[in-house]
Amino acid sequence: MTGWVFAHRPSNRRRNRWVVSLLDVRPTDRVLEVGFGPGIAVAALVRAGAGRVYGVDHSAVMLRQASKRNAAAIREGRVVLADAPVDRLPPALDGPFDVVLAVNSLAFWPAPAERLAELRRRLVPGGRIAIARQPRRPGATAATSQDAAHEIEKLLRSAGFTRLDTRVLPLRPPVICVLAAAPGPAGGHMR
Repeated sequence: MTGWVFAHRPSNRRRNRWVVSLLDVRPTDRVLEVGFGPGIAVAALVRAGAGRVYGVDHSAVMLRQASKRNAAAIREGRVVLADAPVDRLPPALDGPFDVVLAVNSLAFWPAPAERLAELRRRLVPGGRIAIARQPRRPGATAATSQDAAHEIEKLLRSAGFTRLDTRVLPLRPPVICVLAAAPGPAGGHMR
């Protein structure tokens, strides 16, 4: 039931599409989504022209939903999805990746600073990451979203990311997305 809600709630669909729009993916990009849920961002990445999209989620239910939503792209070899937690990524997902994204999943990661450092090592030099969050607890406000942005920025810096850029989508509460890059030559620009 939760997966159905995630897939059909307008704010979830808008949030995922917005994050993908910030990434300016290219046909040569290899993209990894951590916590793909029902596969909304995966589908948006395919539509945006990403070369190959990989994804992990710790829920077999989400894997089934995302696989169904992206069945054609999976058959074409453009999408590879796996049932795995972020702290035990399958060997097939060693990278290197041009882009990594996570939408509303970071709060569920064990030792998020360590996970972000591992993801940085899987990125090409200059590769991009996008970590988005829309606080969903009762009473969440713009200040709650801003606090989340500061925490994500701190985690990304401690994991060795550079060129941080925080964006806001004005929903209630606001969605924040912190964009950053792995050290090295620019792997693409961030819009």
